[in-house]
Amino acid sequence: MRRATVAIVGRPNVGKSTLFNRIVGGRRAIVDERPGVTRDRHFAPVEWSGRSFWLVDTGGWTETTGDSLEASIRRQVELAVRDADAVLFVVDTQEGLHPLDQAMAEVLRPFRDRVLVVANKADALPEEHGHHAFQRLGFGEPIPVSAVIGKGSGDLLEALAEHLTIRAQPEESETIQVAIIGRPNVGKSSLANQLLGEERSIVAPEPGTTRDAIDSPLRYHGRTLNFIDTAGLRRRSKVVDEIEFYSSLRTERAIERAQVCVLVVDASQGMHAQDLKIAEAVWEQGAGLIIAVNKWDLIAEKDTATARRGERAVVDRMPALRGVPFVYVSALTGQRVRRLLDLILAVAAERSRRIPTAEVNRVMRGLVQRNQPPQHAGREIKIYYASQVGTAPPAFAMVVNRPEAVDTAYQRYLVNGFREAWGFSGSPVRLTLRRKRSKR
Repeated sequence: MRRATVAIVGRPNVGKSTLFNRIVGGRRAIVDERPGVTRDRHFAPVEWSGRSFWLVDTGGWTETTGDSLEASIRRQVELAVRDADAVLFVVDTQEGLHPLDQAMAEVLRPFRDRVLVVANKADALPEEHGHHAFQRLGFGEPIPVSAVIGKGSGDLLEALAEHLTIRAQPEESETIQVAIIGRPNVGKSSLANQLLGEERSIVAPEPGTTRDAIDSPLRYHGRTLNFIDTAGLRRRSKVVDEIEFYSSLRTERAIERAQVCVLVVDASQGMHAQDLKIAEAVWEQGAGLIIAVNKWDLIAEKDTATARRGERAVVDRMPALRGVPFVYVSALTGQRVRRLLDLILAVAAERSRRIPTAEVNRVMRGLVQRNQPPQHAGREIKIYYASQVGTAPPAFAMVVNRPEAVDTAYQRYLVNGFREAWGFSGSPVRLTLRRKRSKR
């Protein structure tokens, strides 16, 4: 059975993201005193009292003013409520009942059977009684909490566990964490929305619209792909606003926990130096990598060799990307989006591939016979045997008599030989040299 979904909604600055962080157990959502910091739906898995569910943070709900961004946030909130099995309607006990609370209550009225009113900022519990004023909203007895201090959060989760009717079932297979990364305004959110089949991330022409790393699960061919739409990564010298700093930090953390990263590049701009730095960060973390060249439909003058020439130019600048698949997509039209989903599954499988030791040594001996390691007079380098010592990413250990004498170029030759033999498409390959132990 599917996992339940719980949405946190409310007007700006009532503490929704603070409550989200309290329940999830960490600073997963950006918290700031300025309203409007949270703009998209932000997913995180939670387990409590035998129940497992997705917790969704949303932007602050406001009445329509004609502002396009506010309208997008309203749409996000409405989508979250529509999809949710339970809704935590957060209000502020310190400010009391607000006209926006009453306006939002009318929006939630059709879903009254799934709404729990959470009276936040009740810091003086158990002496606090301000939450009773919110009974007038018509959703039953409000639950007082202090998200900052943590008071009442256990009672809230117990009430939520009782409210949910869908029990968590074991996953059919391990979830594949997929981070969608790249520079600002290259179409990451548009591509995420196209992959998911609905607008879960806000799309706007101005860069920097996505601030949090937003998790969105998708079932595809019997596997769960958890897409992490991230804020655009800029050079550190360009990151000046503290919110943008935390956004960049969360993007880097998303890369750390991802198994596969989709680096989105604007076809009209080509690969920038910053794109290569992002790719290098992915490679160093050991995640799989796919380069999605977006807006391919806007390139008027192209032929069958255009893509190949572009890939060669990228590999010349960063040879490690030789084994990375490129896919040419259009987030606007959906061109080759399904191909991207298939590539994600393939790269995840390649990253977890294991090669038998006998096969590793057969290929290793062939590589050494074809090209001996550089020798120094009177100090011969001997390679004895090799084996695969890890997966995700594939890692190999090679036993030699003088590991310090095997230069980087020869190690790269061996890794390229392994890649030629077994593929490992889109995945980095690690090679460690170990000294043979003395018989003594």
